[in-house]
Amino acid sequence: MQTEDMSDKQTDGAPRIVLVTGPSGAGRSTAIRSLEDLGYEAIDNLPLSLVPRLFDGQGPDKPLVLGIDTRNRDFSTFGLIEVIDRLGSGQDAELQVLYLDCNRDVLLRRFSETRRRHPLAPADSPDLGIDRELDLLAPIKARADLLLDTSDMSPNDLRGDLARWFAPQGSAPIALTVHSFSYKRGLPRGLDMVLDCRFLKNPYWDENLRGLNGRDADVVRYVTTDPRFEAFRDKVVDLAHLLLPAYVAAGKPYLAIGFGCTGGQHRSVVMAETLTNALAETGWRVSIRHRELERAAPQQNSLQARPNGPASVGDVKE
Repeated sequence: MQTEDMSDKQTDGAPRIVLVTGPSGAGRSTAIRSLEDLGYEAIDNLPLSLVPRLFDGQGPDKPLVLGIDTRNRDFSTFGLIEVIDRLGSGQDAELQVLYLDCNRDVLLRRFSETRRRHPLAPADSPDLGIDRELDLLAPIKARADLLLDTSDMSPNDLRGDLARWFAPQGSAPIALTVHSFSYKRGLPRGLDMVLDCRFLKNPYWDENLRGLNGRDADVVRYVTTDPRFEAFRDKVVDLAHLLLPAYVAAGKPYLAIGFGCTGGQHRSVVMAETLTNALAETGWRVSIRHRELERAAPQQNSLQARPNGPASVGDVKE
């Protein structure tokens, strides 16, 4: 959930400071590493009393991400609010507070799965620490510029959302992502446009193709021989080329296009790859996500950049 459009808050020429906070287990460390990968200088859990001294009267000379949570040595709700007010009132940098929220039951499950002790209840059960932390952070949550609920997010999902929101200006005219997915598991979060591929020939019914996916040449040949494929492909590519410049002109920061089929492994993958290649060939920077293939290969990084060429799970093409 977003509380404010970040593009409206950006100050021309001012370096961006992103302050990341939220309850333990909501993904703060993942968010900090993701922003660091995007070119931000990262500082994690610097004592609150030292934060104002970072700048000595002037803002940073590059984008900066500050991670602060309740484990901070001198953490207090009032102290963090005071830091937010002081940094936000400066003219040399633009402060944005990113709050990573998460459902209490999901937090408890994450602590149970990892068998970690909660930092606010090291000698008690995690649920006590979770309640204490959520109470402490409630006023900070109300001050957030951007609130992301990670309850249903994988680390890959979080990295993708952060890349769309916080990629440095000028790195791309629009953050464009093409998804493939299975309708059995519902639509991925945040899609702007959804196209149904279930009318195309289904490789699942060919036993030789059932275990393959839409990146395999045999599956591509099978799907593209459908007499409706060529017309569908051309209309989708033309539609994308029509809409993208209009979205850029309107200042839209990102666009997510989804292709769905029954199992999310064959037809939707072929169409997602086809559109991604077509857009990359005309100069658009585009990332590709195959949700069901990622679930089968979670070790792959969903935002790994790669030079032009055949795509794989989570590639970024340009």
